[in-house]
Amino acid sequence: MSDLPFTLDQLRILKAIAQEGSFKRAADSLYVSQPAVSLQVQNLERQLDVPLFDRGGRRAQLTEAGHLLLNYGEKILSLCQETCRAIEDLQNLQGGTLIVGASQTTGTYLLPRMIGLFRQKYPDVAVQLHVHSTRRTAWSVVNGQVDLAIIGGEIPAELAESLEIIPYSEDELALILPVLHPFSKLETIQKEDLYKLQFIALDSQSTIRKVIDQVLARHDIDTRRLKVEMELNSIEAIKNAVQSGLGAAFVSTSAIAKELQMDVLHCAPIEGVVVKRTLWLIFNPNRYRSKAAEAFSREILPQFAAPGWNIDVLKSSHNHRSLAINTTLELDTSHSDES
Repeated sequence: MSDLPFTLDQLRILKAIAQEGSFKRAADSLYVSQPAVSLQVQNLERQLDVPLFDRGGRRAQLTEAGHLLLNYGEKILSLCQETCRAIEDLQNLQGGTLIVGASQTTGTYLLPRMIGLFRQKYPDVAVQLHVHSTRRTAWSVVNGQVDLAIIGGEIPAELAESLEIIPYSEDELALILPVLHPFSKLETIQKEDLYKLQFIALDSQSTIRKVIDQVLARHDIDTRRLKVEMELNSIEAIKNAVQSGLGAAFVSTSAIAKELQMDVLHCAPIEGVVVKRTLWLIFNPNRYRSKAAEAFSREILPQFAAPGWNIDVLKSSHNHRSLAINTTLELDTSHSDES
């Protein structure tokens, strides 16, 4: 076939319609008129000689041929973006873009500090931080939309085969209390004391909530006896609720550094128990790695990694897929303070 039956603009329009669910919203997102979008779709269907949308419903639904073209179209557009970034790299970090992904906790409390240091060294590099669920972040890395990511959740098995997955650091989840709570005066509290507390937790469907419950249950803590008085949808809301004296909660130690320094929250050690999880660095070894991503990996990642972590693991790492597919929080019964 000498001439392709579609253009990049038509693929962009197809992708926008699939994402937005209607021709009008797709047109708005692309800053073009709806008639222009409709005309491009009509031309594309005529050139391919196949319908791409089922026009019987209110929402724009792709036909089987439409789904097939969208699947390949997204790969084509991703490669185009990758090509542009590779050309930008010829300027040797005097421009270009670094795109970093993260799950909710790491994206809120860890990555901004890392990006801040990177921006000080390379102010001409545009940096984007994409914070989503672990699953969506992993998809973005697989598809080449994100250079690398640091995540703390469970990586879907179907994505793990396409990723390099490396243990990066450990994230301890601490029990926090209001500073005026009676238990705040104790050096440590016992497991039995947990049943006396009123807890504020993330939604019962959240990954961290489920895993904490599972791990505590495996270590003879009856989660059915824990009194969850309130469920909130963000860690910031939980911290504010605890600070206001409404209850106790498990949160990442990285999320409470400022509050502990200001002495507005109390971190209560549990005798013989440390709840922690592994944070994973993920990237796609088969995608182009920009000079910005290389610089970030070489100069910033080691500063926040677990002791002994070395950048050389990115060059000669063994894939840790089997570990990260079923990542869980671990309840350490030693007296280690490692987080």
